[in-house]
Amino acid sequence: MRIPPILQSTEEIAITEPAILNLVVALGIGLLIGAERERRKGEGPARSPAGIRTFAVTSLVGAISFIVGSEALLAVAAAGVIMLTAIAYWRGRNDDPGLTTEIALILTVLLGGLSTQQPALAGGLAVTVAVLLASRTRLHRFVRSVLTEEELNDILIFAGATLVVLPLLPDRPMGPYGALNPHSIWILVVLVMAISGAGYIAVRILGTRFGLPIAGLASGFISSTATIAAMGARVKATADVMAPAVAGAVLSTIATIAQMAIVLSATSWSTLRTLSISLASAGLMAVIYGAIFTIRALRQEAGGEEKGGRAFNPATALAFALTLSCIMVAAAALQECFGENGIILAAALAGFVDTHSAAISVASLVASGKMTAADAVPPILAGLSTNTISKLVLAGTGGGLSFALRVIPGLILVMLAAWAGALYTP
Repeated sequence: MRIPPILQSTEEIAITEPAILNLVVALGIGLLIGAERERRKGEGPARSPAGIRTFAVTSLVGAISFIVGSEALLAVAAAGVIMLTAIAYWRGRNDDPGLTTEIALILTVLLGGLSTQQPALAGGLAVTVAVLLASRTRLHRFVRSVLTEEELNDILIFAGATLVVLPLLPDRPMGPYGALNPHSIWILVVLVMAISGAGYIAVRILGTRFGLPIAGLASGFISSTATIAAMGARVKATADVMAPAVAGAVLSTIATIAQMAIVLSATSWSTLRTLSISLASAGLMAVIYGAIFTIRALRQEAGGEEKGGRAFNPATALAFALTLSCIMVAAAALQECFGENGIILAAALAGFVDTHSAAISVASLVASGKMTAADAVPPILAGLSTNTISKLVLAGTGGGLSFALRVIPGLILVMLAAWAGALYTP
């Protein structure tokens, strides 16, 4: 059957349409990056050899070469652009010692080739490159004037701990009673450094009086235990931040209570309803105690706020992981000696590491009909209590005696409020 010419042309357009769209993306990539470079091209004999037209054509070269000859021709085209760029740089090296435009031109031909396969990814990368190029002045000022040498060292340490050390550690139970997982423990180290760094950034932006309480409350949703350790480390580094650091440490327990309510609502609504007064009492106590130190922090003189220093102390993060590891081994030893003879003991042992996992386990039993909601209250509060013990230990070892004497009473009051609220279950 012979296809009419009109239908043939329609079919050809449908087949070639993706290629046309990809070429449009490639052209857009070149125009976007080229427009930014054109503004910095300069004028006269000393001007840069590449502007908006060069970048647009280079991107199209990358796209067309891939469509015509796949990866091989794209490699040839990229090599040709590299050679021409090297010649242009050599000719103007006395006037333009930078390599930004030249590297951007080479990247543009590769993005043009990528646009024929993954146009969305290529377009996103092009926008990122254009933003980086346009932010030259701000980035230079930030690195040279805002970022201190100590802060840069901290960034490098954090990057090494996250991107180099963490992937190399084994992710399996090891050590006494199989209680230690090196990968999970190192995540805690990274977490403490990240929380401490977030608090440091908040302090730089908002000041000590506002930054630490806000950072403590927000970081508590990641890990209240790690937040308390990070706040203690900040007190050791700068004693003047005692009040806002204590406020941040205690306010982080609000996040613990809020997360407890969230996981219980998702697991067993009847358990949440039974524990509602207990959780509300604990949360209210945390708010009151944290508010007291927040008010004290707000009354401090603004001139005493820190202006720089270390974002975190790696030794403190390692000490936190070591302390928590000892708690984990001790909990595993107790479980080995006594076994899981009761749900309360099992929840208490789990609570040393994570109170939410213990609560989920108990609430799941209620949801499956193996336990009543009233019977779930003591195990869940036992896990919350042992988790508080972990926080007490870290508060005592992480921030010194003065920090511990201020944080520990608040943690104990929150725990007691939770147990007191349990006496009035609905």
